[in-house]
Amino acid sequence: MNHHYDAIVVGGRCAGAATAMLLARGGMRVLVIDASRPGTDTLSTHALMRGGVLQLHRWGLLDDVVAAGTPAIRSTEFVYGDEIETVDIRPGGGISALRAPRRTVLDPLLLEAARAAGAEVRTPARVMRVLTEGGRVYGVEGIERGTGTRFRAAAPLVIGADGRNSTIAHAVDAPFRRRGVESGAVVYGYFPGLPRDRYHWAYRPGFAGGVIPTGDGLACVWAGTASTRFARERRTSLDATFRWLLAEADPRLARAISATSPVGTLRADPGRPGWVRASTGPGWALVGDAAYLKDPITAHGITDALRDAELLADAVLDTPVGRRARSDALTDYERIRDRLATPLFDVTERIASYAWDLDVLRGHLRDLSQAMRPEIDALLAIDQTPAA
Repeated sequence: MNHHYDAIVVGGRCAGAATAMLLARGGMRVLVIDASRPGTDTLSTHALMRGGVLQLHRWGLLDDVVAAGTPAIRSTEFVYGDEIETVDIRPGGGISALRAPRRTVLDPLLLEAARAAGAEVRTPARVMRVLTEGGRVYGVEGIERGTGTRFRAAAPLVIGADGRNSTIAHAVDAPFRRRGVESGAVVYGYFPGLPRDRYHWAYRPGFAGGVIPTGDGLACVWAGTASTRFARERRTSLDATFRWLLAEADPRLARAISATSPVGTLRADPGRPGWVRASTGPGWALVGDAAYLKDPITAHGITDALRDAELLADAVLDTPVGRRARSDALTDYERIRDRLATPLFDVTERIASYAWDLDVLRGHLRDLSQAMRPEIDALLAIDQTPAA
């Protein structure tokens, strides 16, 4: 099969599906290729910050997230050692609460919205080769899993939204603008019986943990430490490692779930330093973790992905016909992304180092709050999104 599109999006999770949806709503003929089946799970913090919830609301998708049983988060607890500080979520921009949907809810919801807007979706399918001519990307060759059907698709723009191990980023040798040096390891699982109306972040020197209420009456309970310490001191089983980390980060929470088994298996991520990649070149662009990856301790990854999907889609849709105009628009996308992302990247590096005492950490978290404000302003400044 050989088909032509206005844009090809490789990766159909939150960054890729949101980008495809917005491009399709804007009238473009879009192909989405994703290697996994819709609804499959993936490593995730689940937490949405205000910017992410605001976008789902503006895109007409927040009601579906709520209908899926995702609870309203109306406050955040910060536990510093034995001290607890509670911050209420202030209503604004049409948002009165935060949400933390399971990825088994959010990703297929966005992908179905892209399909409903007219995007063609091929999943599960894998990109075998990125097509280039004269240094410019012009399409991909792929194979549909299950049927083994091979296909060839061409487009003026190929978007890599295929995660931290991005095929597109590797194929175009996208250079790194920034390379992080810090990383934390995280172990998490899903537990019943915990409060459903608040985020809970707990910190003690060298350790962190938390509770993120999500769907199915469960909460994601996580605990972490620096990757180097995790590799050196982890226990013989994942359950023992999780209980050790949680007891160090938040003894009260560890006692509260000490007799409770997780629903499903525990999952672990040993961590890796983050990056900011160049996110545009001749015939290609990157979005999501393919372009910009940082440690999950600040729980901002999904919000980053949705923000950058909109920035990229707006840059593409607002571009007049012509390669030079498209190139200039994508350069503007990367420039705006970097302006919003760099302060978040920097403060996340400091928090992910775990090289802080609690007073220093409080300062880092104040800096994190300050770094999130410009992205809210940028999203609120977008007057209109193509209707669902």
